[in-house]
Amino acid sequence: MIRFSLVCDREHGFEAWFRNGEDYDTQRRRGLVACPECGSSKVDKALMAPAVASGRKEQRVALAMSEEQRKLLARLKTVTDKLRESADYVGDRFAEEARKIHFGEIEARGIYGEATLEEAKGLIEDGVAVLPMPRLPDERN
Repeated sequence: MIRFSLVCDREHGFEAWFRNGEDYDTQRRRGLVACPECGSSKVDKALMAPAVASGRKEQRVALAMSEEQRKLLARLKTVTDKLRESADYVGDRFAEEARKIHFGEIEARGIYGEATLEEAKGLIEDGVAVLPMPRLPDERN
């Protein structure tokens, strides 16, 4: 999938997703791409900044939310905060500690930490109950 920034002949900007660039071209030629604001099908690609991989582990994502979504996010934050408060942080030893608990090698307790996708898949294959915890935006955003 590819996201294009588009602009109509009345200079309304918007974004749209397409399977690939060829799909955009085909749909545009057929008049299927239209401005959501005015309905004009005279649409062109707008100037876009390239998506460059920064090499950072964590990417930042912007999300414009409605009031209902803000309330749901606050509830989700409350739940994840309570989960963290009642568990031990084990960092990158999560997979190892979860297996030890699952196989009775150490006393059962709630834990959280980091695991790679491969480690998480391995835990699931071994029958270890795991749940990904979302990274939520901080309150400054």
